[in-house]
Amino acid sequence: MPEHLLLRCRDIPELRRIDVYLEHGGYAATRKALGELKPEQITDMVKASNLRGRGGAGFPTGMKWSFLPKQTAKPVYLAVNADESEPGTFKDRVIIEEDPHQLLEGIIITSYAIGCHTAYIYIRGEFAHGAQVLEEAIAEARARGFLGKGILGTGFDLDVCVHRGAGAYICGEETGLIESLEGKRAYPRIKPPFPATHGLFGCPTIVNNVETLACVPHIVLRGAEWFKAIGPEKSPGPKLFCVSGHVVRPGTYELPMGTPLREIIYTHAGGIPNGRKLKGVIPGGASMPIFTPEEIDVPMDMDSVQKAGSFLGSAGIIVMDDSVCMVWAAIVLARFFHHESCGQCTPCREGTGWLHKVLVDLEEGSASPRDADLLLNIAGNMMGNTICALADAAAMPVRAFVTKYRAEFEQHAALGRCPFRPDEPKRAMA
Repeated sequence: MPEHLLLRCRDIPELRRIDVYLEHGGYAATRKALGELKPEQITDMVKASNLRGRGGAGFPTGMKWSFLPKQTAKPVYLAVNADESEPGTFKDRVIIEEDPHQLLEGIIITSYAIGCHTAYIYIRGEFAHGAQVLEEAIAEARARGFLGKGILGTGFDLDVCVHRGAGAYICGEETGLIESLEGKRAYPRIKPPFPATHGLFGCPTIVNNVETLACVPHIVLRGAEWFKAIGPEKSPGPKLFCVSGHVVRPGTYELPMGTPLREIIYTHAGGIPNGRKLKGVIPGGASMPIFTPEEIDVPMDMDSVQKAGSFLGSAGIIVMDDSVCMVWAAIVLARFFHHESCGQCTPCREGTGWLHKVLVDLEEGSASPRDADLLLNIAGNMMGNTICALADAAAMPVRAFVTKYRAEFEQHAALGRCPFRPDEPKRAMA
C-alpha cells in the first residue's frame, strides 16, 4: 500500500483546491463510475471489497446499500455522518478540512450507486472551518460539472447540502442524526424499521461515515481485490488511526487495517515520553473498554480487537502513562457521557449520572470499598437496555476500568482520598 491514500493531503499541499485535486487524478473514479459502470456494479464491487463502516459499528458497507428497497416511489437519501464527536477521534476532520473533494467524490459515486439525488453532509457544529471548506469545495465541484444537473454529461443529477449540527454527541448515532436533520430533537429511534427503508423524511436512507465514503473512489479505481489485499480479509483496507494522550508524536496515522497496537504506539507515535511506563490504552475512542499494557499485542482490526475484549470503534487510541489516576480518568469519561445523554431512556438518563456521582465520591474520599461492586452493578443494568448504544458507551469503559484496575479503586476508598494527589484539596467535579 502506498504510504498515503486517504491522507494524500500530507504529501500534496493545497489538495483542498479542485485544480490541485484534478492534477493528482481527482474525480477519475467519478468519471469511471458514471461513464463505465452501472449502479449495481458499484454496489457489488463495494460488497466484494469487504469495506466495513469506519464510523464505529463496522457494518459491511455494500451490504448496507443493498438493504435499500429495489423499487420505490420515494426519493432515496444519503446522509454523511461528519458529526465526529467521539472523544479521542479526529480522523474525519482531517479529510474534511484538507481533502474535501475526496469525500465529495465518494458521495457522488455512492449516490449514483444507490439512486440518490440529494445528499446531506451532517457536520459537527464546532467544525465551523470544516463546514466552510466543504461549502467551497461543493461550489467548485458544481462549477466544474461534478455536481448539479446532468453530471459529466450523463443523466445523473445530484445536489449536496451541508447541515451543521449543534454539538450533540448523540447525533453521531444514525437515527439521532436523521431526527436532527428533520429539524427535531435528536432522540434516537427504535429499530426496526431501519433507515434503509424508513429514514430521512420517512424515505429510504443510507448513513455512511466520512472515512467510509473516502474509501469508495479508491475501490472503484483499483478494484475490490486491491482493497482486500490490504490488511486482514474480513476487515481490510487502509485505516486512519487517531493517537492522543501520552505519546511522543500524537496525530492521525494512515496504516493498513490490522497494524498491531504496540507498533502504532511505540513505532509510529514514538512511544511514551519522559521515560514513563504505559498504564493503559483505550483502542477505539472514549466509549470502548481499556487495554492494559499486557493486552496491546493485538492487531488493530475490528474482529481482532473485539476478540481481545474491546472494540476498534472509530480507532481513537488514547494512551495513558503510569502517572494517570484511573479513577480520575473514569470520572472524565463518565462526566462526558452523563452530559451527552439525551435523556430519552431511563437507564441512560439515570445511570450515567449515578456512575459519575459514585466515581466522584471515590476520588473525593466519601465512598466505601463496596462502591467498586456498585459501579459494576450500575453498568451491568445499563447495558443493552436502551434504544441506542450511548448507555453501553458509558458503561463499558467504567466496567473495564473497575475490573482491570480494581485495586486502585479500592485504595481510593480505603485511604479516603486520591493516592496520586495526596496533598491536593477536594475539587469540584460535578
